[in-house]
Amino acid sequence: MINIAAQHCKRSSKLNFTILLLMCFAQVSTITSFTFAQQTRIKLTATAPLESTADSEDNGNAFATQNPSEAFGSPLSKEIKEFNSNAVEFLKTVVFDTAFSGEDREYARFYALETIARMPYFSYLSVLHLYETLGWWRKANYLKIHFAESWNELHHLLIMEELGGSKRWSDRFIAQHIAVAYYWMVVLFYMYNPTFAYNVNQHVEEHAYTTYDNFIREHGEKLKTMPAPQVAKDYYRDGDLYMFDEFQTSTCEPRRPKMENLFDTFVAIRDDEAEHVKTMTNLQTHAELTSTNDDSCIVPEEAFELA
Repeated sequence: MINIAAQHCKRSSKLNFTILLLMCFAQVSTITSFTFAQQTRIKLTATAPLESTADSEDNGNAFATQNPSEAFGSPLSKEIKEFNSNAVEFLKTVVFDTAFSGEDREYARFYALETIARMPYFSYLSVLHLYETLGWWRKANYLKIHFAESWNELHHLLIMEELGGSKRWSDRFIAQHIAVAYYWMVVLFYMYNPTFAYNVNQHVEEHAYTTYDNFIREHGEKLKTMPAPQVAKDYYRDGDLYMFDEFQTSTCEPRRPKMENLFDTFVAIRDDEAEHVKTMTNLQTHAELTSTNDDSCIVPEEAFELA
């Protein structure tokens, strides 16, 4: 009986110690993030003071009248943009071309791509919510756009899961662990310079667009003989299309993809990735973004078409 009691106390001590460690880690992480954000805020206010505006959404806070890059970021040099492009290409080769290569591995590759591609939008929302809570910036429009982008990527992921892309435990393990690490990386990128974070994601989305475009070109005829997944029909055609319209920032005309077969599904996903590229590119400028749901919808002058 004494031995049992001793073992129980020992297990309880280990559990309490583990809980204490987790609490300390959470506290240190919170303090570190807050300190980093505070230093970023000090740097910005010291180097780029802004005058208050009367029509601000934040009662005179001029940061509230700007997009995140204009409010908290700084322009990138050509060398940094090229570095980001090369880094994304390198990681694509190391991870996707290695772990997800082989016959009939396309859906697993797309599953991993969509699992990871959602993370930047979560990161943007986390940081912007922090800034809003601290009273530094308040622009609900961008919170809404980024959430709509994450909602779009979620449905890409659901489509790939319905197609069987997540069947292997190893594929889920790799994709989910990379996604968690990527989330925190983008949080730091965004707190340091939103323009940098948007540029990295621009190259990621360009890779996604090219990946889907090549897949459609190679397997188009086969895809036309296969039915569209139900989740694709619900998201693109039959359901509430408000969130789908919300992430379209390069046009004021609603997109309405047809959804008759799997070919249509992948065309719609590819075109979604093009929209993400345009949004990420325009967010690196002074453009004020709107969506097709806005009464005052305006197409940014920087809007462009992918080749």
